[in-house]
Amino acid sequence: MTYHIEEKVLHFKQPAGTSRGIYTTRRSWLIELTDEAGRQGVGECAPLPNLSCDDLPDYGKKLEEILNECLPNLDNLSSLISHLPSLIFHLSSPISHLSSLKDFPSMLFGIETALLNLKTGSTMLFDTPFGRGEEGIPINGLVWMGSFEEMQQRIEQKLAQGFHCVKLKIGAIDFNAELELLKKIRSRYSRKEIELRVDANGAFSPDEALQKLEQLSLYDIHSIEQPIRQQQWSDMALLCRESPIPIALDEELIGVNDSFTKAQMLDIIKPAYIILKPSLHGGMSGTQEWIRLADDRGIGSWITSALESNIGLNAIAHLTAFIYGPNIQRPQGLGTGQLFTDNIPMPLEIRGDKLWYKTSSDIKE
Repeated sequence: MTYHIEEKVLHFKQPAGTSRGIYTTRRSWLIELTDEAGRQGVGECAPLPNLSCDDLPDYGKKLEEILNECLPNLDNLSSLISHLPSLIFHLSSPISHLSSLKDFPSMLFGIETALLNLKTGSTMLFDTPFGRGEEGIPINGLVWMGSFEEMQQRIEQKLAQGFHCVKLKIGAIDFNAELELLKKIRSRYSRKEIELRVDANGAFSPDEALQKLEQLSLYDIHSIEQPIRQQQWSDMALLCRESPIPIALDEELIGVNDSFTKAQMLDIIKPAYIILKPSLHGGMSGTQEWIRLADDRGIGSWITSALESNIGLNAIAHLTAFIYGPNIQRPQGLGTGQLFTDNIPMPLEIRGDKLWYKTSSDIKE
C-alpha cells in the first residue's frame, strides 16, 4: 500500500473566537492510501494548535514517519478491511500495532478514516440509518465568542434556522454581559423550547468558578464544558460535586490515552458528561473506549467535531451514527461544516437542527 499526503489550509468565513484565542485559518493534512488493486481511501489529520497532544512543529514529517512504519505492517490488507470496523474498535490483530498511535490521536483518526473509506469505496463509512439517508443527527447551533451585539445576532440566527439546542462560547467578553445575553434568551424561550449549553474552554479560575456557575444556573443551563483549565483534577472534582450546573469534560480528556488513567480520571472527577472529539481523544477507537468507560459509570456523552474539513466531519458524523444510533436524541456538535470559505465538498447538509447525509438518490433529485 502506498500513501500521499497533502497539506491544506482552510479559511474561516468569520474569525472563530474562543477563550484561548481567535482562529482565522485551519491547517490539516489529508492522507490518501492506495492498495495494490488501486482502491483509494482518504482521511484527515487535523491537530488543533496549542491544544492537541500531537500538535508538533514537524507534524508533516512525523506523519510520514508513522505511515512509513505503519503501512508495511498491514500484511493482510484484504482480510483487514473485510473486518473493519470491529478491528479498529477492538484494536485486535492484524492492526494491533495501531494502538501504538494512541499518543498521536489526530494521525490515528486520519488513518482509521482512510482505511474505512478504502474498505467501503464510499463516503458512507458505516451502514446506518444516517448513512442511508433515512435519519438526520440532531446537532446544536454553535455561537462563537464576539462582542455582545455580535453574539446576540448569532443567537438570533441560530434560533431562526430552527435550532432547539444552542451552545455559546463564553469567557472572552465581560461575564456580566454574557449573563445578560442568557437572560434575554430565557426571557423569550423556556428550557423546554431551547436547550442552552455553554463552553468556557477553561476560562474560569478555580477560586471564582463556583460563584460563576451559580450565577449561570439562574438561566436553566443544560451543561457547561470545561469551566476551569485541565489537569486540576481535585478542583474539577470539587466543582462537579458542588456545581448547580452539570459539568462536561472536554480538554480534560486530551492526552489521557491509556485505559487505566481514563478510568482513574472519571472515578476521581465524576463529571456529568464527557465530550469526545476523535481528532483529540484517541481517534475512532479511543472515542469508543471513552464512551464505554463513561457508560459503565453512568456518565453521559456526546461527540463533536474539532474544526476539521468536511472530510473529517463526515467521518465523525458516520462514527456518531454508528455508536449512538439509530434515532439519536441528544444533540451532537457537528455543525461546523459551514464555517469555511473553501471547505471540501461532501454530501452533508444541515436541515433545520439536524445534519443529514445525502445519498446518491438525494443528489440526483
